[in-house]
Amino acid sequence: MLRSIRGQLLVLAAVWLGAALLAAFLFISGLLEGFVTDRFDAEAQAAADSLIGRLEVLSDGRIELEGIPMAANYDLPFSGWYWQVAADGVPVARSLSLLDARLDGPGGNLTGASGLDADGAGLRILRQEITLPDSDALIAVTVTAPHAAIDQSLQQITRPLAMALLLLWVVLAAATVIQVTAGLGSLGRLRRDLALVRAGKAERLPRPSVTELRPLVDEINGALDQNATLLTRSRQHLGNLAHSLKTPLAALSNELPQDHDGQALIARMDRLIGWHLRRARSAGPRVLGQHTPVASVVEDILLVLRWPMAEKGMGAETVTAPDAQFLGERQDLEEMIGNLCENAVKWGRNRLRVTVEEPAGHLILKVEDDGPGMDPDKIPQALRRGGRLDEQGPPGAGLGLAIVADLAALHGGHLRLERSDLGGLAAIVDLPA
Repeated sequence: MLRSIRGQLLVLAAVWLGAALLAAFLFISGLLEGFVTDRFDAEAQAAADSLIGRLEVLSDGRIELEGIPMAANYDLPFSGWYWQVAADGVPVARSLSLLDARLDGPGGNLTGASGLDADGAGLRILRQEITLPDSDALIAVTVTAPHAAIDQSLQQITRPLAMALLLLWVVLAAATVIQVTAGLGSLGRLRRDLALVRAGKAERLPRPSVTELRPLVDEINGALDQNATLLTRSRQHLGNLAHSLKTPLAALSNELPQDHDGQALIARMDRLIGWHLRRARSAGPRVLGQHTPVASVVEDILLVLRWPMAEKGMGAETVTAPDAQFLGERQDLEEMIGNLCENAVKWGRNRLRVTVEEPAGHLILKVEDDGPGMDPDKIPQALRRGGRLDEQGPPGAGLGLAIVADLAALHGGHLRLERSDLGGLAAIVDLPA
């Protein structure tokens, strides 16, 4: 997943969203904790002010608390809700929740200090020291609240906050998935357009609506145009080279007697030149996005071969799928079918059959004759460059089957040779459809 752009974007988005929302949760929780503790401190201060307002100095100098209308929390034993009034360190009044215990601690005014009660539970402490008129005693008013109550109040706020932020993370993650999917949809369309070009159903890529992809599409279309230009130029150069080499050889052959020993060497040179030139052509650059109807090529090849077939009294039979398409240039298809049909006409006696089938995902070209056929152990030699099986057989360069095998491999297929039910050779080219 991390090796795809989609996966990387989604993982990074999930991590950053989670980190941002976690930071927001911690920040807001800190603010809420301050708000809650401030509220408890304000309540403690209000309780302390109420206690201070009820203090009286008796005639004998003693400190007394007049009436104690405090909240019910301060009546529950060891609840953590405590108050105490002390004069010079001696308690003069305390909440019922303290029972016989007392609140001792460091002197001085305290707000928001932490301590422990007799049971070890945490307390938040407010302590205020004052003096009263007509008294020299130092009065210390202490009010506490349990940390558990503060934490419980804080959880009642932070838990819904955490759930809300988690839900927000899920919603934002889903929105990110939709956004990334929609954003990368243009790449998916580009891939499908390239597949159409490769399959021969389109010659160029359409201009995308996404601005960022337009330079890439322009470069790909430029590469396709350059590919076509280079192929045309290479074929022109190969044709010129073939003409410049074969013309002197033909002139030399005409100058020598037919029974001269040099004729065999000239014939061999001609075959090798033909092999290398045609090999270079088949292995050269190809124009992408081409497709060729097969039936029309078969008809044209048989039309060209009608005179050699008529001289031998051969008949041609064709069984072709009418909509069969070859994913390549017409010239390559003509090269393969033409070589196979020429070979069948040379070696056949009376019958030639061309079959074109299109099973799932394949294009099958089969050319059969009723000639002598071929021994299985001689098939590798027939597929080698210039590998003629019978130097005394019909004239030719001995290149046809090897060229067909090369072209078939170039287009992702292969050539195989079998015995035909006509009695001769069956040459079968299996290509992707």
